[in-house]
This record gives sequence, C-alpha cells and structure tokens, in this order.
Amino acid sequence: MKGVGAVDKGEFQIEAHPAQEFGPDPLTVRDTDHYTNEYVKGFVEKWDELIDWKKRYASEGSFFIDLLRSYGVKSVLDVATGTGFHSVRLIEEGFDTVSVDGSAEMLAKAFENGLAYGGHILRVVHADWRWLNKDVHGQFDAVVCLGNSFTHLFSEQDRRKALAEFYAVLKHDGILILDQRNYDAILDNGFSGKHTYYYCGEEVTAEPEYIDEGLARFRYRFPDNSQYHLNMFPLRKDYTRRLLQEVGFQRVETYGDFQETFKADEPDFLIHVAEKRYIGAEERSTRYSTAVNVARDYYNSDDADNFYYSIWGGEDIHIGLYERADEDIAIASRRTVERMAAKIGVSSSTRVLDIGSGYGGAARYLAKTFGCRVTCLNLSEVENDRNRRFTAEQGLTDLIEVVDGSFEDLPFDDNEFDVVWSQDAMLHSGDRVRVLQEVVRVLKPKGEFVFTDPMAADDCDKAALKPILDRLHLDSMGSPGFYRAELGRLGLARIEFEDHSEQIATHYGRVLEETERRHSEISGKVSESYLTRMKIGLKNWVEGGRAGNLTWGIFHARA
Repeated sequence: MKGVGAVDKGEFQIEAHPAQEFGPDPLTVRDTDHYTNEYVKGFVEKWDELIDWKKRYASEGSFFIDLLRSYGVKSVLDVATGTGFHSVRLIEEGFDTVSVDGSAEMLAKAFENGLAYGGHILRVVHADWRWLNKDVHGQFDAVVCLGNSFTHLFSEQDRRKALAEFYAVLKHDGILILDQRNYDAILDNGFSGKHTYYYCGEEVTAEPEYIDEGLARFRYRFPDNSQYHLNMFPLRKDYTRRLLQEVGFQRVETYGDFQETFKADEPDFLIHVAEKRYIGAEERSTRYSTAVNVARDYYNSDDADNFYYSIWGGEDIHIGLYERADEDIAIASRRTVERMAAKIGVSSSTRVLDIGSGYGGAARYLAKTFGCRVTCLNLSEVENDRNRRFTAEQGLTDLIEVVDGSFEDLPFDDNEFDVVWSQDAMLHSGDRVRVLQEVVRVLKPKGEFVFTDPMAADDCDKAALKPILDRLHLDSMGSPGFYRAELGRLGLARIEFEDHSEQIATHYGRVLEETERRHSEISGKVSESYLTRMKIGLKNWVEGGRAGNLTWGIFHARA
C-alpha cells in the first residue's frame, strides 16, 4: 500500500513519507504508545510551519526564560523537545539543556534545527517518560514539558508514572513547567483557537475533528492540502493540578496564555508551574495562590471591611436563613450558624477548624455554646484583627485561636481536628479540589465537615454566571454535583446537602436594600465607587438566584 508521497520505480516502491495509520476507526485509538506512529516524517517536516519559530518567539516573549530565572534555574531537561524550539531558545539564553523526546523523527529534526539556528549541537536523548530515569542520568533544576505533549498519555497510570519520573529527575528544590490546551473550554463551550501564542503559522489550521471526555482528535491542515491527525487525551485543568499535587509537588500555580489571572474560557493554553521544594507549615501559612491573593487584597481593604461590618451582619458575614423576606440580616445569618451546629456532634473536647472564618462569629458561638476549642483560619489580616478583638472582649481567647493563612495550604498536622467548618468562603479559591484535599487531610478519622458555599446550579448555563465571576475575579464556581463528587472521591461518607437555594435571592436582596437605605450613613466610611460596584454585584446575585442559576445550602459529610 502506498503511503503519502510514494513513488513508483519499476517494480519497486519507495515510500518517501509513510502515512499515519489509525486503522478502520480512528476514534478507538486511545493508546499512549500510538503517538510514535503519529509523528511520521512528513508531519514532522511540516511541524515548524505550524509553530512558525519567529512568530512564536515574539508572542511568547521572555515568559519561560524569566520564570526559570526567577527560580534560579541553571540546568533544564526539556522532555518534550519536538523540533527543538524551546531547547534552542534555552541554550541561547545560557541554560544547560538536555533535550528528550519519545519520537526519533522529532529528535532528528530538532538536532538539525539546532545546527541551523545558531550552530548549536543539542544533547538529545531518545526516551519514554515512563522510564525516563533509565535513560537520563543526573538531576536538573527544572523539567519543562511543553507543546501540549503531556496529553499524549491516555491512561492515568501512565500519567502518574511520567510525573513521578519528572519528580525524581528534579533536584530537591526543582520545578516542573507543564502546559496543555485549555480542554475545559473546548469540552464545555466548543473550540475557538486564536493561534495567538502557540501555533502561529498563518496558513496552517489546527482544530479538533472530534472530542469527548476521553479523546481529542485534532486535524492539522497545511498549505499544500496535506493533513495529519493527533489523538490526545483532553486533560481538564483541575485534574492535572490534582495529579501534580498527589505525585508530591508542593505548590502548583496555573497561568492562562502567560497571564496570572484569567477567565476559565479565555486562554487557549494553560501553563502549570509545580514546585518540588518542601514547604513547611509556617511557610505555607504565608504563601498564597493568585486567586487567594485577589480575595485577600479585597477583604483587607478599608472599603470592604467597613461595608461588611456595617451592612452584612456584624459578626456573621455570610448568607442567612430567612424566615421572613424583611428579616434582619444579622438574625438570619446567626440562624445559619445555629442550623449548621445542630448537624454536628460538638462537646467541650471537640477541636474545630473554621476555614475562611471572617470576623469569627461562628467560632465564638461554638465556643460559648459548647465550650469547644476553635481555630480560625482566614486570609484577611484586617478581618482577623477584628476577630481577635471581639474574641477578647467576650472573654474567649482561651478557647479561640486566630491564624492568618490560606485554606489551600492549611498550616496544621494530619488528623488534627474533629470538625472542619466553613461558611461561604471556598468560592474564593482558584483550586477548590486542593481545599477539599486539605480539609480531609486535617480531619481525624470519623471527623465531620460542615460547610456552605454560594454555588452554580448543576444545570446552569455557565455564560449566565459571567457578571458574577467577573465581579469576584473568579474563573468558575463550585456546584452541588462538584462537591458531592470530590468529597466522595476523597473518601468522605454520608454526604448530605440541605438545599436552601431560595435564600440566595432573599439574602442578597436584603443586603441590597440595606445598602440603599443606609447609603448616606455609610458613605463616609465606604467610597462611592465601591458602593456603586457593590450594588451592581448584589443585583447580579439576586438575578442569578431568581433565575435558578445559583444555589446555596448546607453540606455535611463524615470522614
């Protein structure tokens, strides 16, 4: 059978460029080892048309170079060398670079490109990631796995093994930089690649021909009308982050098209930066992710502090359970605390951790009512100062400790608390999976987790949430289905959700009414621009609640 470019020479056939072979049904080809058959010579020779080195260089800028230098990196293992773009760039910038790829065709092209672009002799290693340390010796300051390459691994076992090999080849304080397409956006909203940063070739198209949760089949078309395909696994962002953490990486930051903050659907590519360096409890309490830092800066502002204390309910700054539409916010908010407390077993010997504790109203209620010890963890130093002051005024400092910190990296030992408590806080995290992992880690066997969180309804149109997400600088919200699935995956049992979705519109409507009624009173403490934005935001919450796009209630689960 002739391949692409086969030439007849009498009775002989010389196959210049063998064709890709996917068999009779390409959609069933979901095998890690098949990728070496996909990078046939004809495809590899056209790969640089897809990238366009000059335009890629301009669009990427110095992002990776600056990032590596910020970590003091000197040696780099490029495990997805491809045709050599990043290996050549790294060598030119002075990094001691070793170039690895699983495709011999790609490595041959990369070696050729190294000579063509600056006369560099690349140190190339042909290796399978799953057995990387068998072929690559020594340790490196950084491993880079770029070009959406990690999505060639189709089984979780392969992904875990490859990440473990990356981890092992790194020095104790090394970093892994891994990128991927934004498959969440493609799976949820369809494909809209901009070719702005990664695939810069003007006359080349790279788009999905088919996609489901287990396969992304991309078609690549070139100016000469040739076309090739790659079958890849569509990695979701949070799944990739979870794998990185479970393999042992201590901290993971994610960028969207080289930006620290981004909306979920905006970037074409996501870049994960995973740190191997061990982070102790004391340091974890002062290291915040981008999303947490945004929330911290907001709640530390004078405007936010004065508004929430004056309008939202004083000690309890969370959604209330209203028995009447015109009920006082503070009374309804305290009723939520009482309802949650009634669900858990609390005595004087119980140790409670309140994550996202705000002004500490729930902690003081629990300590006064049951005599239990409560640790309050919160990201806002301003709110924490109020918490400590209120706690001292009520004579509860012996029972309540207030800790500055992030719930994405809890500065506590494993199995330390009988109860973890949280009210309307986890929506501010950019990595709720990580928060839940940390909660389960610090819970004692048979411990309890009780929490509320403003959520997207399971069946809501995500586009309808955009005004709310933009206001909060978030890229997503949790949902009842998300929390049930993740809590179950983490081993918690008897997961119960008490639905109070009707309270969303009621509560935010009451806060809006009070803001408007007391506008002149609080305008001396809170800026007009803040109040204007707050009123718009509150209206969005009310509309979202009434439309059924938002939900809220009380989750209760047991370890």
